[in-house]
Amino acid sequence: MKIRLLTFCVIFIGMTTLTFAQEEEGEVQNDSISQVEQAEREAKEIRKQIEAAEREAKEAEKAAKAAKKEQKRADKAAKRIEKLNDKISAIRKTLDRDEKKVSKISNKMEVDKIKGKLSPNDITKIEKKLSKLKSSIAKNQEKLLKIERKL
Repeated sequence: MKIRLLTFCVIFIGMTTLTFAQEEEGEVQNDSISQVEQAEREAKEIRKQIEAAEREAKEAEKAAKAAKKEQKRADKAAKRIEKLNDKISAIRKTLDRDEKKVSKISNKMEVDKIKGKLSPNDITKIEKKLSKLKSSIAKNQEKLLKIERKL
């Protein structure tokens, strides 16, 4: 009977240790499965963060390109305005110069007419010169108006 009891105890202890060992393996497997699942979740989160960072980088790059393009446009417009202002000042300068020439020539012609120094051919030459200057003044005034409209 003692042998039977002894064998029964040994078998009973063996069964309990086997079931206990299996339970520990199950826990280890469950722990490893949960760790794998957790690692997968973390990997997904990291991927999402990377994608978000890439999107932000693309948006920042687009914004930088747009700002650069806008800066180029502004520079181009400023240069255009500067050129137009230079043209306006040059045209005004030539207008003033031509008007002074016209007044000088007409005054000199009047004085020389009064003194009797001019022949009829000289008078026609001077009048042609005056008409050319007046027509160039008119053309320059039209140019000036066009340029001022562009501004």
